[in-house]
Amino acid sequence: MTSTHTDGALRPAAGALRLVEARTTHPRTVGITSYAQAVTVNCPYLAPSLERGLTRWTVYEAVGEAEAVEAAVFRAGVQTAECVRASAACRHGSLVCENIVLLNADDDTMTWPHWALKNLYGPVGLMFGKFRRGEEDTDRHGLRIPPPPVAFLPVRVAVRTRDPRFLAATPGLADAVANAVDDGRDVFAGMPQDWKDVKLWAQRLLLKR
Repeated sequence: MTSTHTDGALRPAAGALRLVEARTTHPRTVGITSYAQAVTVNCPYLAPSLERGLTRWTVYEAVGEAEAVEAAVFRAGVQTAECVRASAACRHGSLVCENIVLLNADDDTMTWPHWALKNLYGPVGLMFGKFRRGEEDTDRHGLRIPPPPVAFLPVRVAVRTRDPRFLAATPGLADAVANAVDDGRDVFAGMPQDWKDVKLWAQRLLLKR
């Protein structure tokens, strides 16, 4: 279904997403660097990740119909997750954070890919986030989180002692992350490969939570 590129761009299938800027620590096409620095107040792991050049950004622009964009976002997420898995065992691998920036994409095109990816990769120790452009929020200490200048999906290695608290609404997933082991398994073993089928699986999973 996908191919993983661990260097340079992480490329979903051509068509619905156009690559704007390949994987980089300092994007030129979006004003994300100052935002990332500001968020270090809210995330204790971000500053050391930035200092070591382990927070990276790949910028895409949505150019297709919503359904096709949704499928491409999912594929980009899979490719990015596999890149993070490959980096996790390296020195400072726990600080790796890959971010998928989505320009001109409707918020809804992130929703189901994000939910599916969380459930596929939580059991092998990865966390997927979802940030909407301009979204207002606070952290667990009540501190304001700067609103993101763009929509993006971050992918990082889970902190098993801390991250389950962010998944209180999905206790099954929280437990999976708390006890995650990456044994190199194929997360799609026994799973459908087509995005439409994966989406149906994710929708059924939400009903069972």
